[in-house]
This record gives sequence, C-alpha cells and structure tokens, in this order.
Amino acid sequence: MLTQSASKLSINVIPAIIAGIIATTISYAGPLVIIFQAAQSLEPKLVVSWIWAISIGSGLLGIIMSWRWRVPVVIAWSAPGSALLVTMLPHTDFATAVGAYIIANAAVLIVGLSGAFDRLLRLLPAAITSAMLAGILFRFLIDMAGASTSAPLMVGAMMAAFFAGRIIAPRYAVVAVLVTGCVMTWLAGNMSGPLLSLEVAQPVWTTPKFDWAATLSIALPLAVVSLTGQFLPGIAMLRSHGYDRPTAKPLLSFSGLTSILLAPFGCHGLNVAAFTAAICVSSEAHEDPAKRYVAGISGGVTYLVFGLFAASVLALFAALPVALIAALAGLALFPVVAQSLGDAMRAAEGRDAALFTFVISVSGISFAGLGSAFWGLIFGLLVHLLQRSAHKIFMK
Repeated sequence: MLTQSASKLSINVIPAIIAGIIATTISYAGPLVIIFQAAQSLEPKLVVSWIWAISIGSGLLGIIMSWRWRVPVVIAWSAPGSALLVTMLPHTDFATAVGAYIIANAAVLIVGLSGAFDRLLRLLPAAITSAMLAGILFRFLIDMAGASTSAPLMVGAMMAAFFAGRIIAPRYAVVAVLVTGCVMTWLAGNMSGPLLSLEVAQPVWTTPKFDWAATLSIALPLAVVSLTGQFLPGIAMLRSHGYDRPTAKPLLSFSGLTSILLAPFGCHGLNVAAFTAAICVSSEAHEDPAKRYVAGISGGVTYLVFGLFAASVLALFAALPVALIAALAGLALFPVVAQSLGDAMRAAEGRDAALFTFVISVSGISFAGLGSAFWGLIFGLLVHLLQRSAHKIFMK
C-alpha cells in the first residue's frame, strides 16, 4: 500500500516536473537571443561564462527558495536588462560593465532589505495587476499564431494536441504539446543533424572597474528596468495565484546578493521570472497549489544542467526550430492568459482601468527607457484613481 501511494505521488508530480523543464527551456530559447545580441563584441569565452553565471545563479536560487517556502519560485536573468545592454556593451569596457552590474544589483539589494517593495505591492488593485500580467503574456499567443504560417503542419499538430488534451487530460496537455512538437520536427528531418558534444563550461573572472559614467548610463537604468520590468510583474504573478510567501524582501535581497557575487563572471542581474513563472504557478503544473513548488525545483535543476554545459546549450538552442519554441511558449501560457483576463474583467467596478492596463501592456510601447508593462501599470492606476475620485465627488 505504501509503495502504491509513493508511486501515485511520483506520477502526480510529473506535470510539475515537466512544467519546470519547459519554463527553463523557453527561457533559453527566447530571452537568451537578446544576450547573443548584447554579447556580439565579447570574446566567446566571456559569453560562455556569462551564460554559466546566470544559469547557475538562477538554478541555485530557484531550488533553494522553492524548497524553503514550498512555492514555485522561478528565477531568471533580467530580459529588459539584456535589451538595455545591446546598445551599451559595444561601447563599454567589459570590466567597467561588470562594475556597473555590481552597483545595479546593490541597489536592488538595498530596496529589498528596506521592505519598500512589499508596501508597494499591497497598494496595487488585483484587477490591474492581472491585466498587466495578461498584457505581458499576450504577445506569446500572438507569436504562436504567427508561427503557424511558417510551420503549419507542426504548429497545427501541437495546437490539436493541446486543445484535445485540455479535455482528455488537462494536466498533461503541455506535455502532449512538447512530445508532438518534437515528433513532428523529427519527421520533418529537422533533428537529423549530428549529436552535439558535451563541453563543460569554464567560468572566467573579470575584475570590476567602477566609473561614474557607467553608473549613470548602465547601473541606474539596469536597476530600474529590473525592478519595474521583472520583479514587479514576477511577484505579482505569484500573488495572483495565491502565493503570499515569500515576501518581496527575501526575493529581492537574495537575487541582488547572488547577482553581486556572480557579476565578475558576467551575470548582469537575476530576478523573479514573469512569463516563464506563469507555466509553473498554474493548475496545469499541479492541481494542488501546495505541490507546484516541485516545478520551481525542477526548473532550477534544469538551469544547473544547462549552465554546466553552457557552450553545448548555446549551439543546441540555436539549432531548434523557432516555430516549435513559439508554439510551445504560447500554448503553455494560454490557460494563464485566459485566467488573468478573466480575473481582470470579472468585476464591473474597475473594469475600465483593467482594460486600459491590458491595452498599454500589450502594446509594446517604450518611453524613457521603461517598457509597456510599467506604463500599463502606471496608466491603469491613474484611470483607477481618476474614476474613484470622480465617483466620490459627483456620485454622492
């Protein structure tokens, strides 16, 4: 009886394990491309060290915090920060950039220790944060639809597996999508290349240099986009699925401290993931929210493996069909977008602010170096406050 119970338990966590693997895989197949662009001026050994640092840091933090709080904590590198570096690194000495990384993450650490971020999150209306999350993730559904034109048979088969799986076995729908995509890719002959040789990554130490100009041009914007573009939606993602612990304080503090320690090896910044975390916190990962932490641990272990063989992983993901990754990401996030939109639009009061938040967040606009998620939140809050004030003044 005990053996049967253990076997049933191990089978039940398979979707959570797969969810963690998929979330990490998508992190490499998508945002890693931005790092490729930012690192074009660097020596290959520095790029491998960079990937090693962000992978090992993300993996260790994800495993430790998911286990400590029994919550699916997914850590990743700062995608907005990577985009910022695309224009900065070619004109900056790498040692100076490393110094800027340390200053930026020291700022994140200070904000985390202050507890100010927790107070900010408590002030945000749930409908607006749900709308912001839906706006952030919606582009992945658009990319999925666009991928169907380049590989209609593969993407069509993946969609059929997903929607049929949602009826037959909802928890295994994403697993069916992954298997279907790999089989279709193999049948099309796109997996017929030679096997990749495994090469253990060698981290490279860079002694940091500190420069006031780099602090203003790199460190300050890097800290701001990390806090507003990653930590804010990432922690809001956890809160929207009922995870009140851990608070923002340890999430920011441990991420900032680990990023500082790994900065000399190329790590520009680690933070709570947003869109990939959505895969791990949803009911598709596990029907019991208390068991979804397994997805965070699984994703962390996958990070460690990928980081250990960073050079081989770079070559592998460069060879994966773009359409497969786009379809996998879109379908994995489909239920989360549906739930977020439903939560945002459920109550009539506040629906205008929520919809406006969604529109701005999904628009992709950027102003003053800040992305659409930040501005969606700001403009949504302004509409919320305007309507509340108008109601108090004119509807007495």
